[in-house]
Amino acid sequence: MIKRKVVITDYIEPDLDWETRTFDSYDIDFAHYQLKNASREELLDAVKDAEIIVVNMARFDEALISGLNKTQLIIRHGIGYDNVDIDAAARKGITVINIPDYCVPEVAEQAVMLIVACQRKLTTQLHSMQCSTEAGKWVFEPVYPVYQLQGKTVGIVGLGRIGGTVFRMLQGFGVKFLVCDPYLSKERKKEYGIETCSLEDLLQNSDIVTIHCPLKWEETYHMFDTLQFKMMKKTAILVNTARGAIVNLETLDQALRAGEIAQAGIDVYEVEPPSADLPLLHNERAICTPHLSWLSEESGWTIREKIMEQIRRYMDGETVQNILTVPNTGPAAG
Repeated sequence: MIKRKVVITDYIEPDLDWETRTFDSYDIDFAHYQLKNASREELLDAVKDAEIIVVNMARFDEALISGLNKTQLIIRHGIGYDNVDIDAAARKGITVINIPDYCVPEVAEQAVMLIVACQRKLTTQLHSMQCSTEAGKWVFEPVYPVYQLQGKTVGIVGLGRIGGTVFRMLQGFGVKFLVCDPYLSKERKKEYGIETCSLEDLLQNSDIVTIHCPLKWEETYHMFDTLQFKMMKKTAILVNTARGAIVNLETLDQALRAGEIAQAGIDVYEVEPPSADLPLLHNERAICTPHLSWLSEESGWTIREKIMEQIRRYMDGETVQNILTVPNTGPAAG
């Protein structure tokens, strides 16, 4: 009898020894690769015999998916799924799922950290400390002006799991909120005691804007660009821990240098890792972290366990969770 096959195309774990042992106990043929930046041909050659594919950042476009004749399930290792063509998978009869609930507190913590670090000008304070020790006296001038966070208005773009957690975390700071989320249900608005507003109103009236919406190429790609930065307050802060391509980093850099907005905290980039000569990395008004908002010892194991649970459910004939497509009927509502 031919064994059922699982393939992992690319991964961020230090090793997959646990997965290997688990699949051995299930009597499953298991292969894993590091094909994040591989060509379509290389990817297809690696996964063409797989019944289940687990993909981290490798790109599964329509052309690649059309060549998958044995695959029944694609699992996106993470929350976002913009690297997998959901519509093409649905037409091919392949179920796609993601893991939307594995690092919610971690990403929210990173967003709050960047908000506070920008508001208190952390990196400038560190520079001020260096200047002060060299001068033998306090040198505070580079840090001015600094504003308190209490009483400021935080604009949250996307009040899903992570955006909602940021909302809860920031309540203790005594801030006010504006929320832009055209997909937010009446029930969720009632739960949070808020009404939504347009993106334009949010940008014009927020002191801090934090992004927590998904990347949808036709809807949110470069959602933040020259026009949006011009709408914001000159004292405003922009934080992005969602997807890099939601923000045009070139025009963000220009807006920061022109004083159109005050600070930015960025954890995600359109090209990852970003080039060393990306201007934003050398902008003193920006705090750039290396797409580690998901990182914790807890989340690292949680996602592995959740992926394995979905594979077990599939193998045992149970319904998998977090389905993004319904085979042969098109994409399901997110």
